[in-house]
Amino acid sequence: MKRRHLLATLAAATVAPLSALAANFTDYKPGLIEAALADGKTVFVDYSAPWCSTCKRQERVINGLRAENPSYDAAMTFVKVDWDTYKNHEVTVFRGIPRRSTLILLRGEDELGRIVAGTSQSQIKSLLDAGL
Repeated sequence: MKRRHLLATLAAATVAPLSALAANFTDYKPGLIEAALADGKTVFVDYSAPWCSTCKRQERVINGLRAENPSYDAAMTFVKVDWDTYKNHEVTVFRGIPRRSTLILLRGEDELGRIVAGTSQSQIKSLLDAGL
């Protein structure tokens, strides 16, 4: 029993930092992205749904990359837009977001990059690197 308890504790300690990092995504509220852009911030936007397996994979990759490189958090504001709530809202329609599992990077008036349904670590890392 002691060995099993030790393994469970180690597993929880490994996952805990990634769970805490996921909290660094700010849930979208109308006007949030525009306000951040107006303040001169670079904004990484994740259009996702809690039931979407592709979205979950993207989130794991993003969280892993952020854990490896803290400069992403220093350089960008991370916003999560719930697809089920905002799929027909201006935040989605205005930018021509075709589906959930879309990641975009914004700075000022410019879209610096976009990934639609991509889960490749190298592809997502390239998008994050564009925000540095």
